[in-house]
Amino acid sequence: MSDIDIFYEGKLSTRCVYTETGSEIFTDAPKDNHGEGKQFSPTDLVGASLGSCMLTLMGIVANKIQVDLKGTRATVKKTMVTAPIRRIGKIEVHIFCPAILDATKMQQLEKAAKGCPVHHSLHPDILQELVFHWGES
Repeated sequence: MSDIDIFYEGKLSTRCVYTETGSEIFTDAPKDNHGEGKQFSPTDLVGASLGSCMLTLMGIVANKIQVDLKGTRATVKKTMVTAPIRRIGKIEVHIFCPAILDATKMQQLEKAAKGCPVHHSLHPDILQELVFHWGES
């Protein structure tokens, strides 16, 4: 279990502190929702959590099957919807892996990404699109 303390800093901004280490993340409301957009928005962090979770689980499997994923990256595009309420409507994750692997190892790594707890924790109304780009950086 991890504990996070969150402080409202004013002007629609927060400071989130991971209590175990003191590491901090700052958020700001996006420009299209009354904010200044100077930091990640809280919903941006949902997308960042999804992409980083997928890469982390791929890394765990990569270590087990002795594959070097160095240079692998994810891009995340989050799309908001406003009806019936403002919420995340879609998150697209593209994973770029410079390595060219055999089909079995690629399937193992793709399965790991799809097993991400964040992916399985998001509401089913949020469309999630995951695309792998093997041999691309």
